[in-house]
Amino acid sequence: MQGTLMGLGIETFKMALYLSMPMLLAGLLAGLAISIFQATTQINEMTLSFVPKIILVAVVAIFTMPWMMNMMIEFTTRLINMIPTFIS
Repeated sequence: MQGTLMGLGIETFKMALYLSMPMLLAGLLAGLAISIFQATTQINEMTLSFVPKIILVAVVAIFTMPWMMNMMIEFTTRLINMIPTFIS
């Protein structure tokens, strides 16, 4: 029983990592590109680094939404099917 719960906890953390990874990577790559641009042009404007990252993360979230929903539905279905094993 404890092993099953520990496995479920680990799987939950993996699921959170998988679901957040595309948006985090997009923000990281956009931030890197913008900071290189700012360093070469010596433009230090805060909105120049903030607005493109927000837009890119939103676009990536929209495009990966079907994949994320499928992963969440599969995980939730497996979790609901496991409920009888926790009761007995």
